[in-house]
Amino acid sequence: MITPGEVKFKAEEKERENFKFRTFLRNRAEEEILDHQFLTLHNELFANYDCGRCRNCCKEYHGEIPRKDLEKTAEHLGLSVAQFTEQYLEIDEMTGEYRTKNKPCDFLLENGECKLGDYRPQSCKNYPHTNQPERLYSLLSVLDVVSVCPVAYEIFERLKKKYGFVSR
Repeated sequence: MITPGEVKFKAEEKERENFKFRTFLRNRAEEEILDHQFLTLHNELFANYDCGRCRNCCKEYHGEIPRKDLEKTAEHLGLSVAQFTEQYLEIDEMTGEYRTKNKPCDFLLENGECKLGDYRPQSCKNYPHTNQPERLYSLLSVLDVVSVCPVAYEIFERLKKKYGFVSR
């Protein structure tokens, strides 16, 4: 599998090919079959992958903290909601939701663990979302993930082989 340090560079090299494959899938893949293929590959590849040795997602994205989770997350850190939001969060102008201020994420520890532990946002827990349904309709977001997550990159490469895709 590709290393965390290589994934962005390799994905950039294949950007044109990946867009062509996205179009190929949109025109030829059946939703249920593609979802099953994504899920199967996701489970297979993540079974032996240590995300703590990568954490590109924590380095490249802002984590979103839903308003409903502010109190319990702040309490976990021993802060008031006001202290928590002031110290760590900002409002995302696009969504109006709270997100982490910094990249890499302030909650990313040296050992690759998350300071929030089980209180980390659901969006972080679910990343790279390759085990979720309706992949056919979110292939653009998958392309973004392919440039960050080595497992997502590998999933996309294996799907190309499975579909016999050859870029011209």
